[in-house]
Amino acid sequence: MRTIGLIAGGGQFPLLFAKKAAEKGYRVCAAAYVNEAVQELENYVDTIEWLHLGQVGKLLKFFRKNGVTESVMMGSIKKTRIFTDIKPDFKAISFIATKGHTHDDSILSSFADLLEKEGILVKPSTFLLPELISPKGCWTRKKPDGAEKKDIETGWKIAREIGKLDIGQCVVLANGTVLAVEAIDGTDATIKRGASLTDRSAVVVKCCKPQQDLRFDLPSTGVETIRTMAEYGASVLVLEAEKSISFDREKMVILADTHGISINAMSDDDFFHGKKT
Repeated sequence: MRTIGLIAGGGQFPLLFAKKAAEKGYRVCAAAYVNEAVQELENYVDTIEWLHLGQVGKLLKFFRKNGVTESVMMGSIKKTRIFTDIKPDFKAISFIATKGHTHDDSILSSFADLLEKEGILVKPSTFLLPELISPKGCWTRKKPDGAEKKDIETGWKIAREIGKLDIGQCVVLANGTVLAVEAIDGTDATIKRGASLTDRSAVVVKCCKPQQDLRFDLPSTGVETIRTMAEYGASVLVLEAEKSISFDREKMVILADTHGISINAMSDDDFFHGKKT
């Protein structure tokens, strides 16, 4: 039986992965973050170790003890916890000391490099769940109108630029005006901030950062995203096709159709004719 190490944050992704891995015959060893991963995860894995952010040495010891040589990283981490709920051990302090900054992608990629130097391969989070990857196209009955298409193109370019700076993955705009840019507060809070500033229909664009490591931290959306958009009057959601994750896609579409929201998965080719910015 193959063993897979699951480094689990919050949300349903780790649960979905653990269930699918068990179905595929994997032995799942979960390193789960306290106050992030759901307690229910214990019911779907073979063994679990609860960790605080920063307990890198404890994670490595747990994986070695269980013979883990392959792993995945998935699930959300509330970024504000880095100020309130981190307990760095010696291994983490040594690791952080070698970094020039603590931007998301740099830290995650460097952490993956550290795991691989320790003999633990980091696999793409979707390797057992390819059905979660967002397929290209408009998924809903509503299609963007002319004004919304202009906002989509503007939003895509801006999202790419804030991604280059490793600020966030999401931007909200209306009538050519940027209303909100995602920062540490996350996508739903960004939608609330932005859409509440206009009486026009807001457009939400969420895509990968250009330097994104596609093994983990892919942009993700789900039913809650659509609920938030409906509550605050956003009319269009744009995701990056093949490079984002959509949970409960059928439910997302049903809810979006109910509220007259358009969901579109697009790529650079739709805007730049294959030329990356």
